[in-house]
Amino acid sequence: MSFEGHSEELITSRRNPLVRRLRSLSTRSGREKHGVVLLEGTHQLQELQNHVLRDSVPLDVVATPAWLEMHAGLIRTLPGLVRVHRMSGEALQAGLSTVQPDGVACLLPLTCLPSTVEAPEFVLALDRIQDPGNLGTLLRTARAADIQQVWCASGADPLAPKVVRSSAGAILSLPVERFGPDPAGGVVQLAERLTQARDAGLQIVATLVPDAAADRNIQPYWELDWTLPTVLLLGNEGAGLDPLLQARCSHGVTLPHSSAVESLNVAVAAVPLLLERRRARMTSSTQKIG
Repeated sequence: MSFEGHSEELITSRRNPLVRRLRSLSTRSGREKHGVVLLEGTHQLQELQNHVLRDSVPLDVVATPAWLEMHAGLIRTLPGLVRVHRMSGEALQAGLSTVQPDGVACLLPLTCLPSTVEAPEFVLALDRIQDPGNLGTLLRTARAADIQQVWCASGADPLAPKVVRSSAGAILSLPVERFGPDPAGGVVQLAERLTQARDAGLQIVATLVPDAAADRNIQPYWELDWTLPTVLLLGNEGAGLDPLLQARCSHGVTLPHSSAVESLNVAVAAVPLLLERRRARMTSSTQKIG
């Protein structure tokens, strides 16, 4: 790490340019303009400790004096070129979307985010997921399930502050590609990517009701061979899976649950599906060893 030290000035005004810059990063246009994504909170900075950044990449950390006093060790372990800006708690709160920020934020260059994988064997594809909390939870679960790449057909922005917070740092290690920006265009682009994946030998798997497609074998999710290269496709919270995307599926699975509820939240339903592949591969490895 290269460390430039703390700025001498304590920023206290809500009209300070840096405060305005922080506030602009809650929008996609602001992130694109400045070329950075906002990481809010101590946990996000702790996630950065495990990543390698080029020394020439500036990492701007904005923190209160009290936070800096308590976390001097954490600052010293951050990668890259670190520039620390001291800011009062009131000014920092004015710049962040967190209701009660814990005293620190980091401006991470977009170029530091992981690159897309050329030939992934396990992909999560999402059709217009609207709720930022759902998307963040999906990304966090995908990371736990060793997903190699995520494809999003429009929907919530993966780099929006609420998504980043609820993903618990998943965007730092999980390549995410968003198609769009409009929903219709996003669906068409995702359909094209699914076709390419299917032509490359990946099975395209979606949760479907038994009558959804007579030309597909629909089975309980635990009966599918998850050890094969797979794209798991999940639909929009309200509208479900777009017909154009459903037509690209090669396999349908069911997720049996009590009739007391009509359907499961998409982030909840994803957990057993994503982790089933990990279980299947672990079981397969154990059987080969035995």
